[in-house]
Amino acid sequence: DSAEKKIILSGFCSDKGVARNGGRIGAAKAPDAIRQALFKLTPDPVEYHSFERVFKLIGDDGNFPANETEPEESQVVLGKWTASILQKKQFPLTLGGGHETSYGHFLGYVHAQKPVHILNWDAHADVRPLNDGKAHSGSPFFQALEHPSDLCASYTVAGLLRHSLSAAHLQWMQKKKNRYYFKGELNNRLIEHIYERYTGPVMVTMDIDALDQTIAPGVSAPAVNGMSLQTWLYAAYQAGKCRNVCSFDLVEMNPEFDRDNQTARVAALTIWYFLKGFSRRLSL
Repeated sequence: DSAEKKIILSGFCSDKGVARNGGRIGAAKAPDAIRQALFKLTPDPVEYHSFERVFKLIGDDGNFPANETEPEESQVVLGKWTASILQKKQFPLTLGGGHETSYGHFLGYVHAQKPVHILNWDAHADVRPLNDGKAHSGSPFFQALEHPSDLCASYTVAGLLRHSLSAAHLQWMQKKKNRYYFKGELNNRLIEHIYERYTGPVMVTMDIDALDQTIAPGVSAPAVNGMSLQTWLYAAYQAGKCRNVCSFDLVEMNPEFDRDNQTARVAALTIWYFLKGFSRRLSL
């Protein structure tokens, strides 16, 4: 019964936004692929009881068949679901789907009328303008920052690749006073600092294409010289541990281009590390 749980899982089966952004189709199938890999993982044997406690607090609300409607409509549905979870003081954990998932995620705070800081772990800034007035997987944070509610308190992106970021997008972020960190700057202490500086609610989104394509080949937009797995997992762990983090999504995993379920297993391990961090949050 989800009403008795602390963390509520959902899947946002969408890749129409990826198609609009010129990416590889297939991310709509990711939520179930990630679940299948996640459910095969065991609790940490050294911290078994704290892990077991977290597992018992997880409910699953199933999938949103988001490709059955246009992204703008499905994002509103996701936003209303996210708001309902936040208002019950539960923790929404959403498996995407393309990165258009994150704008629906943000709309949850709009519907709940709660200001939120956005932290995006990504190789790309995803602040592209709309295409002919339509949302896509590259526009979620442009939309959040431009939203008339002004409920996006700040935007930070970490893991950027210099060869995947245009000068125009960098200048736009600088004008907006957004924080940004390139992949080469990241280390464990900086990751801790990024989380420690928040004093209000934070929504975290992790785009798995931030990882190098040798680690995560099954993504919408593969990265060359992307983030190391160790750095990525530490960012997920700290997201779980940080009390100001109120919601989380994992996006852009693409089973159509995966190899031996490698990326699905990496995505599942990302959630595992997030839950490990969450177990520390409960014990502090």
